[in-house]
Amino acid sequence: MRAELTVVMAAIFAMPAGVALAKSPDCASWPTNMALVHLKNAGLIDIPSVIEAQTKAVRLASEKIGKDLHQQVYDIIFHTRDGRTIEVITNSRASSEECSMSGVDVYVVSTKIGGSAAQPSEGTTRK
Repeated sequence: MRAELTVVMAAIFAMPAGVALAKSPDCASWPTNMALVHLKNAGLIDIPSVIEAQTKAVRLASEKIGKDLHQQVYDIIFHTRDGRTIEVITNSRASSEECSMSGVDVYVVSTKIGGSAAQPSEGTTRK
């Protein structure tokens, strides 16, 4: 194990200056904010009713599709003051410089079925 670590460290230090290891950008705020706008425009949510501190965004996938361009998929759950939860899946493109490299596709999750993922979603109360 120590030998492998030494080889990896040597390879990193041997890289020319300016070469960086590619890292997927953390862009949860862009799809979260755009999902809220789409939900509001569709009449599914009142933005002031959302409990921001309880909003949870989890990146499900990020695939490099260009030199500095990633296709990203997020699972986002909004909680409202009246006890509802609304879950969406978003799809958008991001770069290391800009999270809004594309619009955000928003898919409302109405039901989860099967396995441990089976739980109520949009319009239902979780307690």
